[in-house]
Amino acid sequence: MSAESIKITVPASTANLGSGYDSLGIAIALRLKIKASLAQRDEFIYSGDGKIANNADNLIHNSFKDAYRSQFKVAPKIRLEVENPIPLARGLGSSSAALVAGIAIADYLLKNKLGRDGVYQLAAKMEGHPDNVGPAVYGGFTSAIKDNNDNFYSERLDIPSDWKFLFAIPSYKLKTEDARAVIPKNYRIEDVIFNLGRVSLWPLAIAKNKPELLQYACQDKIHEPYREKLIPKFLMTKLELNRAGAYASYLSGAGPTMAVICSSYKVRELKLILKKFVGEYGKVIEARVSSRGYRISTD
Repeated sequence: MSAESIKITVPASTANLGSGYDSLGIAIALRLKIKASLAQRDEFIYSGDGKIANNADNLIHNSFKDAYRSQFKVAPKIRLEVENPIPLARGLGSSSAALVAGIAIADYLLKNKLGRDGVYQLAAKMEGHPDNVGPAVYGGFTSAIKDNNDNFYSERLDIPSDWKFLFAIPSYKLKTEDARAVIPKNYRIEDVIFNLGRVSLWPLAIAKNKPELLQYACQDKIHEPYREKLIPKFLMTKLELNRAGAYASYLSGAGPTMAVICSSYKVRELKLILKKFVGEYGKVIEARVSSRGYRISTD
């Protein structure tokens, strides 16, 4: 990038998916959009959800600089014009999208020294867990692990096109650190076995297009039972959704957003239930799955 600018878009993501705590995620077609160009000084112009100060102390600039440092280079000054439709601190991967964007821009300028897999690796290490980063990089459904050497691995599948995703987004925020603070350090072996069985159903439900498996795949005893108290009406709404015929519902990421998977025939009815959950100032959206991760183009 000399005088020209580059454009990057990065999808939002819904993670954990019930039983897949810190491991599973799906890319959602709400895309962070950024126009980046070299400049005399770092600049940040933000529009979209929430309020972020227009200065260079932000996740995108910081991850951009960290990517250069990983290659033992000093980052150039850069101007970022940001459009962000992803709700902040609502459990839809806004921070992962920002981290991936900064690193991917740096990788482009570094002539793909990292590559897509390297972008994923660095972003997952910065985030500390790969469940949102995987979808942001690769798109679709991703399952990820961290090995004993702190390296991350991810594989992806395409979600069946007839599965519909609804997201009930409350007006209040829930910080990831607050949601993680209620998670216990130790678990009963019965609860671990419960989750292991159910998380194994996710790739089978996708590969065989068997959405009836999702009612089990999204059951959880590792994080949702402890976070319920942070999210008013969560459990009551889950029960109502299940009775109304949703394939499954779960806490998206750390919350407070509730995600629902259903058939097209159930969208209207389930939206009415979700509107009661979010109240007057929240919102309910239907969003497609994004089969692609981040995308870069030039002017």
